[in-house]
Amino acid sequence: MKIAIFGKSIEQEHIPYLQQLFDKLKDCGCSLLIFESYYNLLKGRVKLHSKAETFSLYRDFKGKADLLISIGGDGTLLDTIALVRDSGTPVMGINMGRLGFLSSISKEEIMPAIDAIIQGDYTYDKRSLLRLNTDFQLFGDLNYALNELSILKNYPSSMLSISAWIDDKFLNSYWADGLIIATPTGSTAYNLSCGGPILTPDSNNFIITPIATHNLSVRPLVIPDTSHILIRVEGRIKNFLISLDSRSETIDSSMELRIEKEQFGINIIKMNNKNFFSTIRNKLKWGLDIRN
Repeated sequence: MKIAIFGKSIEQEHIPYLQQLFDKLKDCGCSLLIFESYYNLLKGRVKLHSKAETFSLYRDFKGKADLLISIGGDGTLLDTIALVRDSGTPVMGINMGRLGFLSSISKEEIMPAIDAIIQGDYTYDKRSLLRLNTDFQLFGDLNYALNELSILKNYPSSMLSISAWIDDKFLNSYWADGLIIATPTGSTAYNLSCGGPILTPDSNNFIITPIATHNLSVRPLVIPDTSHILIRVEGRIKNFLISLDSRSETIDSSMELRIEKEQFGINIIKMNNKNFFSTIRNKLKWGLDIRN
């Protein structure tokens, strides 16, 4: 089995866990394909046992690995989307950070997780993406997001007027600091912190959630992901920010934003001893009471 490894940084306290991972992969006879900048961080700090191949671009990666292991947090896993794209290569997230909804395997679970991978004791959790279409090819060929598209004001003192249409039917004009269009995966990200609902990954919906809306009766809205969304933005300040997951651009109010479901999805590896409800229960500390 050929395993791709992706990461962005290494903390000193993570090195023993990383060594465990690479020792385990060697014992299982796996060959390695490591993201080049991460490989340079690993050298001299973690024993890799043999020379690994490296990659840095999508074209270096496609079709060359059976799965990709993302080492870090949810932000690190989101960055793998630019490498995996439509290749269908499954992604397993090892959480070295704090929360970790997507990177649900803790560093203490590395050994049993690799055993499960080798034995085929896992399932694919297919996650949908949203796609942004504009006349100016904003974000180029990386015009999709796993979590959300966010529209944000560029200056703290001025609200935006964000008008939205669903399947050519006018929805609303939001006077707000911004607007989030989230996937079910993104329901536990920025959407959650803005009061939006949590959706199960297979719910086939989008969530439209205003950010600090001026009208308190305007609430988040859940719509089918077969819908086509059109957005126009106005405000006293003509420039505003738009982001797809961790990538952002500054644009002006002349641009229309068209959002729909992407044709391909991302396969997240899920251990058979875990499910979405146990993840949100544990991560959000539901049911815990200091009195018990």
